[in-house]
Amino acid sequence: MRILHTSDWHLGQHFMGKSREAEHQAFLDWLIALVQEQRIDALIIAGDIFDTGTPPSYARGLYSRFIVSLRNTHCQQLIVIGGNHDSVATLNESKELLACLNTFVVGGVSKDAREQVLVLNNAQGDPGAVICAIPFVRPRDVLESQAGETGEGKQQALQQAIAAHYQTIYTEAEKLAGERLPIIATGHLTTVGGQLSESVREIYIGTLSAFPVAAFPEAHYIALGHLHRPQVVAKQEHIRYSGSPIPLSFDEAGSDKQVIIVDFKGNELNKIESVMVPVFRPLISLRGSLDSIDQQLAALASERADEPADENDQQQAPLNPWLEIEITAEAYLHDLQSRVEQLVLAREELSSFELLRVRRKREKAAASLTVADQESLAELNVEDVFQQRLQQEELTDEQLQQLTGAFQEILDDVFAADQEHPMVAHHGQKDNA
Repeated sequence: MRILHTSDWHLGQHFMGKSREAEHQAFLDWLIALVQEQRIDALIIAGDIFDTGTPPSYARGLYSRFIVSLRNTHCQQLIVIGGNHDSVATLNESKELLACLNTFVVGGVSKDAREQVLVLNNAQGDPGAVICAIPFVRPRDVLESQAGETGEGKQQALQQAIAAHYQTIYTEAEKLAGERLPIIATGHLTTVGGQLSESVREIYIGTLSAFPVAAFPEAHYIALGHLHRPQVVAKQEHIRYSGSPIPLSFDEAGSDKQVIIVDFKGNELNKIESVMVPVFRPLISLRGSLDSIDQQLAALASERADEPADENDQQQAPLNPWLEIEITAEAYLHDLQSRVEQLVLAREELSSFELLRVRRKREKAAASLTVADQESLAELNVEDVFQQRLQQEELTDEQLQQLTGAFQEILDDVFAADQEHPMVAHHGQKDNA
């Protein structure tokens, strides 16, 4: 039995106003070819198929066409589990229809545990494994809120409830597997020690930050989703995040993307292999002073100039690169966005690059926040509070100017009102205090 594990497609994602449709289409075309080439028996998508609960029509189209295309390959079974970005209703609305295409959809936790368990057949139609299809578990699915419960108590109760749900589903799977078949479990959650990226939305905020590995059942392989960096969990090779197939934020751009192929022989795990996903669109992030950025852009332009041109390989060429530039500077830099844009435009080799974000990072921001923690409001004026709040955000120079200007206009109006109605203003200040 040969399984392919992938997750976190986030179809329909808009990245700083840009659509990822072309990249996702390229990935899905590549995946179909890989499934056929590697003779995959079953494919698992471990959550976050879509980026939002109401995906755009083109994202639904990508999803539907992929399922139809998969029917023309060696693989005859697809398992889709819901993630925290997915809508249970959206995934389940086509559940019965997709079942006719050998697609097993588990959008959310079912009341009947047997609805989350399935025997997977190989290409010959023989049973090859049993899957515990466990989606993102929402607290309301497994837990009733108790009055007066502490935050720590809620966290412990949720952890125990999710662990109990895993065990319930695993017990049902054991009945089908017996001694003959291996058991695969899925999950969409953060595990203890998992590495996050800036595009990963924290889940279970205020209740459960991470699920302990020891609470998983003793499945032969556990296919996880939610974290976008591919990783082995707690040094246990059979518990893995496949990661997202394309970088969903600039801080993911430097990490290899992959899907995972898992081989079973009889009822034993035989081999786990990572297959690197091609880069369909380069995401490039440069950081440093303005002079350093100029040098990095020059090196980037030189690399582009040295790349051999292959007119016969246009279909395989990556999409136009997207660029992020972060300037580290203590002093205020006037018209930063325009200055950086000119540095990029000055190099013909970078003409295909799209500059998506310019941001400024003050090197002493962390130190200023530490000082702020030791200050009281009595020691600060309103402008100080506003500026310290702005320092906690990643904003462009233009955004900083606009926000500061708008805030100053509001202050001017307030102070003007104070002068016209001093008694009212004084009374308001007392109430606020």
